Amino acid sequence: MSRSLRLAFMGSPDFSVPALRALHGAGHQIVAVYTQPPKPAGRGQKETPCPVHRAALELGLPVRTPPRVRKDEAEHAAFRALDLDVAVVAAYGLILPKAMLDAPRRGCLNIHASLLPRWRGAGPIQAAILAGDTETGITIMRMEEGLDTGPMLLRQAVPITPRMTTPELHDALAAIGGPMVLRALEENPEPVPQPEEGVTYAPKLAKADGRIDWWQDAAALDRRIRAMNPWPGCFFQAGAEVIRVHAAEPVEGGGLPGTVLDGAPTIACGVGAIRLTRLQRAGKAALPAAEFLRGFPMPVGTVLAPSA
Repeated sequence: MSRSLRLAFMGSPDFSVPALRALHGAGHQIVAVYTQPPKPAGRGQKETPCPVHRAALELGLPVRTPPRVRKDEAEHAAFRALDLDVAVVAAYGLILPKAMLDAPRRGCLNIHASLLPRWRGAGPIQAAILAGDTETGITIMRMEEGLDTGPMLLRQAVPITPRMTTPELHDALAAIGGPMVLRALEENPEPVPQPEEGVTYAPKLAKADGRIDWWQDAAALDRRIRAMNPWPGCFFQAGAEVIRVHAAEPVEGGGLPGTVLDGAPTIACGVGAIRLTRLQRAGKAALPAAEFLRGFPMPVGTVLAPSA
């Protein structure tokens, strides 16, 4: 590294932590870490700091947790007063206004989990799996006011293997974000505008995105189960209970969509069938299918409904 930069890091979830550690380990002067405020979690609903907050405290870095920044002029002034060379943003969770984007001398760099311009937005990892993409990656971009529209500094592809889940792809992408942003800070590459063609959007996930529709084809439903793991998780109705599906695989078979075809259990889909391999009842532990069925039988011929 040619010189230590004065920077702020802005991030919240597990995805962001490797980049924070990489910047700290490289000797950059991290004068502030911005994260989402602590939120109630667990059975006791105790106020719990997010992963980046915990990592920053472990590293001895100052933490700021403003609940909002977009229209807070006092926060804008405080950010300017940091006298930053650059800010590095990775899944922060708050929209930065122009006053903050323009404050650092080299602007704000975002570690975005897709190969822009494909999958702009909040859920790019899940969207790539859901769409059946064979690759995605990390883009280091210079932020502007549009949604992930800024010019690109670096891009690196990561393959999406046929059985890959969101946690697996998340970890693969998080692992390269840190080295890539260090390279961007060191080399200061010329920004390249994003192409106008190939733009797609990945909206923020909602619980309803996990609702299983047996009329989908089995391959699409398999992708949904892998994409929505761990949140919001995929689920369906079986009698009075909502059953969560943690793992499944598409197989040959057919019948009225939602029909239990065998004791695996294999369920008929709009095209093909899907074998459920790991299931969970509400308030219970997730279990392999054979063990699950000993406590919750699903007789052959039963027609399952989507969850309401």
